[in-house]
Amino acid sequence: MQHPYDQPQFYGRRRGRKLRPAQDAALQYGLANYGITDAMLAQPPINPRQWFDANCDSLCLEIGFGGGEHLAARASQSPHTGFIGAEPFINGVASLCRHVIDQNLNNIRVWSDDIRLLLPHLEHHCLQAVYILFPDPWPKQRHQARRILQPEMLDMLAQLICSGGELLLASDDPTAKSWLLANSIRHDSFVWQAETAADWRTPPLDWPGTRYMQKAEKQGRKSAWFRFSRV
Repeated sequence: MQHPYDQPQFYGRRRGRKLRPAQDAALQYGLANYGITDAMLAQPPINPRQWFDANCDSLCLEIGFGGGEHLAARASQSPHTGFIGAEPFINGVASLCRHVIDQNLNNIRVWSDDIRLLLPHLEHHCLQAVYILFPDPWPKQRHQARRILQPEMLDMLAQLICSGGELLLASDDPTAKSWLLANSIRHDSFVWQAETAADWRTPPLDWPGTRYMQKAEKQGRKSAWFRFSRV
């Protein structure tokens, strides 16, 4: 039987404004040196630690890293952790590559395509944390199948996140908040860590922020953070 993610339908944008020469140069350099290629996935299941230096003691994944500022900040804070960033929007990939070059970060690897094409290749229980932050809400009811955190995605993340590992979700959109929280609570493999309202109304202590959160705050939208533990 064909897996539902063998040929996924992709609905988001691949490109925005034409890249300036410096952005394109950063993109080409970054993908050549830090990109995840098909050859690196040739013999699954893959232990992604082999993509990093020997001192890599854990792995984290950000799905849809936007401009890459959150991922770069995490990588700078935790030099012994390997970070995988997935983002199909090429302008965002170029932005992350600029962060990687400017900060001389060697603990980031980049997947510049649909995350659903990468996850089936990875070894089970290889991830310590997964971040899905401010994803496109696809607010219309007829577009709900386009939202990132479908039950199939949660099943796959449950296989990849190690016991006691973290799934961190964040959004400023009411539709996305409800969708992210409701789907995750329903899944038997994840337990919501909030005990009071303050736990989801305030960012984690180690939160470096994102441009999307700052934009939401300026426009008066309140963000929420949902932390789940893999049981």
